[in-house]
Amino acid sequence: MHIPSSMLHGAICPVTLAVSAAGIAGASYFAYRSGNKPSAIGFGTVTAMIFAAQMLNFPISHGTSGHILGGLLAVSLLGTPYAILSITLVLAVQAVFFGDGGISTLGANVINMAFVGAGLGGALLNLLNKQGVSKNIALGVSSWAAVVLASVLCSFELASAGSVVLSKILPTMVSVHCLIGLGEAVATVGLVVAINKVGIRKYAPTSFALAFAAALVSPWASSLPDGLEWAMGHQISAINVTIFSTIAGALSGVFLVFILAYTAAGLIKRISFIGGQYARC
Repeated sequence: MHIPSSMLHGAICPVTLAVSAAGIAGASYFAYRSGNKPSAIGFGTVTAMIFAAQMLNFPISHGTSGHILGGLLAVSLLGTPYAILSITLVLAVQAVFFGDGGISTLGANVINMAFVGAGLGGALLNLLNKQGVSKNIALGVSSWAAVVLASVLCSFELASAGSVVLSKILPTMVSVHCLIGLGEAVATVGLVVAINKVGIRKYAPTSFALAFAAALVSPWASSLPDGLEWAMGHQISAINVTIFSTIAGALSGVFLVFILAYTAAGLIKRISFIGGQYARC
């Protein structure tokens, strides 16, 4: 789902960057106004867990693989505004420090995976919950739908840039991401149930433990092309790296994401506190 710079070019890049910047500002405002802010440690550990989880590609079918987006996982643990910021931070670190998704396509990736994956997915989850749907079923359906909707939007972005023909890429992307969405639903429901059983006061260390475990097993993730690469006909070239270097890179990413997320959440809380003090004066 991470669109590299080679696949998206032209006016759509600055347009999606501007839209994503406006969306991030909006999410930051609602996070600032939220009465149920996660702790800085909680935000940092959940974001680190999602970063690590996205490294674990699992085989699907037809020689392709997928990984969870983590949007609904973040929504369930952090709330929608913070979930959008969490996924955005993960994507930014992946693009800037690890070359996963291009810098020029970061705006499009944020729209697809943060705003659709977490924002629209979170809205659908809230709607299903209000309709009385079982929490786990609502979470699974929302997780699956978020992945499929993100793949639809990604297809339109690629077609608008002239990279592909919409009539060819859309059915291919949707078909493979319908399968990836099933993996997303199972993983999201399973992780949320497991973390909730541990208890809210312990979910931060549990999330960090899961992030650490995911980093350790990252060298054994599927090397098959992901859904986007498969749909575009790109194959992953073999990269000669040692298991140790893969684990070291994964762990460094986990700690980097944690530090940045912890700092961001602390800053939002600090600004909210100062704003509250000022309002009472």
